[in-house]
Amino acid sequence: MSDEIEQLEATPPPPMLGVVAIVGFPNVGKSTLVNRLTETRASVVHETSGVTRDRTELVCEWTGKRFVLIDTGGVDLADPAPLTRAIAGQAREAVEEADLVLFVVDARVGVTPGDEEVAQILRESHKPVLVLANKVDDPSQEPLVHELHRLGLGDPIPVSGLHGTGSGDLLDRVIAELERIAPTGRPSLPDDAIRVAILGRPNVGKSSLVNALLGRERVIVSEIPGTTRDAVDTILERGDRTFVLIDTAGLRRKRRHRQGIEYYSELRSLEAAERADVALVLVDSEEGVVEQDIAVADVARHSDCSTLVVLAKWDKTTIDVDDVRGLLKRRLRQRPPFVAVSSNTGRGLERLLDGIAELFDRHVARIPTPELNRALGELREARQPPSGPRGRRLNLLYGAQVRVRPPRFRFSVNDPGLVTRDYGYWVENQLRERFGLEGVPVSIDFVRRS
Repeated sequence: MSDEIEQLEATPPPPMLGVVAIVGFPNVGKSTLVNRLTETRASVVHETSGVTRDRTELVCEWTGKRFVLIDTGGVDLADPAPLTRAIAGQAREAVEEADLVLFVVDARVGVTPGDEEVAQILRESHKPVLVLANKVDDPSQEPLVHELHRLGLGDPIPVSGLHGTGSGDLLDRVIAELERIAPTGRPSLPDDAIRVAILGRPNVGKSSLVNALLGRERVIVSEIPGTTRDAVDTILERGDRTFVLIDTAGLRRKRRHRQGIEYYSELRSLEAAERADVALVLVDSEEGVVEQDIAVADVARHSDCSTLVVLAKWDKTTIDVDDVRGLLKRRLRQRPPFVAVSSNTGRGLERLLDGIAELFDRHVARIPTPELNRALGELREARQPPSGPRGRRLNLLYGAQVRVRPPRFRFSVNDPGLVTRDYGYWVENQLRERFGLEGVPVSIDFVRRS
């Protein structure tokens, strides 16, 4: 079966040249420009101001060179609201982490008092800054750019995030600036980095968990449900393991409850699950496991994520652990393990990281073919295979693992039409028990022997 398990050598991606933060007053088109430069729809764009709240890190590639682009929320220093102040704080942190800052101004509106406040922050940071005159959609609007010279941050660059005008020239300039100020580059993520999507219904404590794991305010935490609207990636290094934590927006079970911004935020959460290796499904321990939590776990399974259930807010509950274990085993096909944690007290956080690493190791593991076929022989003896209408009985002949991350198996049988749904699930669960694959999505292809 070696020809079926052939591995292709992947060319390693080029190293990161640096980190670029994109900042500006609310609703000047930052997220539209980010989506244009990264050729993605990773940042939520909506006509409502203040849609972006956390800072979102994306990889931008241009002419074979890469850099990290950080989208931030709009900075409005005049707004005293706590959430707005938290957004401004996140933007300041992004500027501190960045090698280069892109300051976006709406050229059609001109320089506002809010723009001048942001410009003062950038001058005090002493970071290299490129001023972007956004929403210059045609050449007749280019005279609007001249007013932006009064910011005192260099010659403005006319661009249009909506139509893409000037985006190529801008990327050329960004690459040139990064090569000038950070010529040594930055290392890429290791191949064994564990991508962890943090999923759950609204307000179960996802952002609080990320902040507790990091030990700092990396994502905004608020009592308002739905604070997180983008999928946020954060790197956590622990010993020799690298975790990429992806905080996501809350997932609602019923589609009719999702409208506007919430709908697009949820799409980002689904995309985050699809690029993750492990999904943490957060459950509010005060409320126990509810139907919506089961639906979130199904999202993880359909995204081919290995699943670990996290009982959050454990310091505030008296829930029975055995009841949770039995419910998860009955209702969730992957039969995931679970860990109880408290973001407030720190209880269970180390055990959670250990559990993620162990689950990832099983997610990428390969079962030797001889060992797998010994297990198939035991399965044939443990349960009589199903038979067809004429008495012809299914025969499990041999098998091999044909993929990892997550595992996929190919079993050769005499007649795939004899495999019943019940028997297929039984074989899947037997593999989980025998090879420690609880929580791991197991795929089996029953094929006719050649």
